[in-house]
Amino acid sequence: MTYGGVSLFVVAFAVFPIAAALFRKADLPKRLIPGTIALGAFTFTMTALPGTPAIQNAIPMPFFGTSPFAAPGLGILTGLVMLGLGQAWLTYRARQARTAGEGYGDQESEPTPHDHLRERAAGEGFDLAEVEPQPRTGLPSLPLALLPIVMVIALNLAFTAVIIPAMDTGYLSDPTYGATSIESVRGVWSVIAALVLSILLLIALNRQRLQDLTTSLDSGANASLLPIFNTASLVGFGSVIASLAAFDAISAWVTTAGGDNPLISLAIAVNLLAGMTGSASGGMSIALSTLGDTYLAMGQAAGISPDLLHRVTAVATGGLDALPHNGAVITLLSICGLTHRQAYLDIAAVAVIGPIISLILLIVVGSLVGSF
Repeated sequence: MTYGGVSLFVVAFAVFPIAAALFRKADLPKRLIPGTIALGAFTFTMTALPGTPAIQNAIPMPFFGTSPFAAPGLGILTGLVMLGLGQAWLTYRARQARTAGEGYGDQESEPTPHDHLRERAAGEGFDLAEVEPQPRTGLPSLPLALLPIVMVIALNLAFTAVIIPAMDTGYLSDPTYGATSIESVRGVWSVIAALVLSILLLIALNRQRLQDLTTSLDSGANASLLPIFNTASLVGFGSVIASLAAFDAISAWVTTAGGDNPLISLAIAVNLLAGMTGSASGGMSIALSTLGDTYLAMGQAAGISPDLLHRVTAVATGGLDALPHNGAVITLLSICGLTHRQAYLDIAAVAVIGPIISLILLIVVGSLVGSF
């Protein structure tokens, strides 16, 4: 779901009841549910896999002139490592619980109040639509349910590789249109076009299941404003930071932290900012708005592909962003009805430690063989 563009908050809200039923039937501890959801929603599908319309994969595109499919081979490799490490940890923890005779537990899996979820999600820059869940009126078949998600990726690829490159975009160099280039906007255009067409397909396939289409569209449009303004405000905040007198000294330290390899200092800068802001997109926005041009120039001087810079930036956001104060972590635990003490260890293992190990592997392989 997250790979197809569904917000991780929506995924957590939708998947928890399914996970609770499966874990109860398998008699696995409920405290493992947050870590399991985090592995699927907060890690490889959010930052590593090529083509995802997630904001973490979209923000680097205008800075580096890349597409959503930047460094696809490295992205897939990194994603597989994240998935493998996370799955190994969760399997180990499940075996530990079985050996100790620990089952699901007596906790009730009651849904968290909708107002409480909206408050938590808003802290992360996402607004859950103000529409209470409606009773289902008939489920679509599995292929029909998966089709819109598949179409997002397929259309994204088509617009990136075929449709937009074939368009006459010479007018973009005119100051009237921002004096930009197709390389700077191709990725964003592809994501927007793919999402819009997939939404229209989703509406067409499920029109009879949507009790009030106007209300759904209105709520979705309203909910989109918070993440838009959140990202814009972070970019503006980064611009203010860049204007401070102390910024030159800080940027000099950050950009030289990795020695001659700008990938290392880029990863450190993005990870630290993501940890401090408690937000993957927030840390990335500040880092790129202040140092994006610097890292692009450093990469060109070192012979590093912008695609590799893009992928390292995206993956780096998925490490320290999942510290205990992160809004998504707090929301996930609230949805599951658990505390940090009960479940955060597993979230940290799959969403902090695993991604950082994968990031190190990405930098090593990318430095040795380049982008692929």
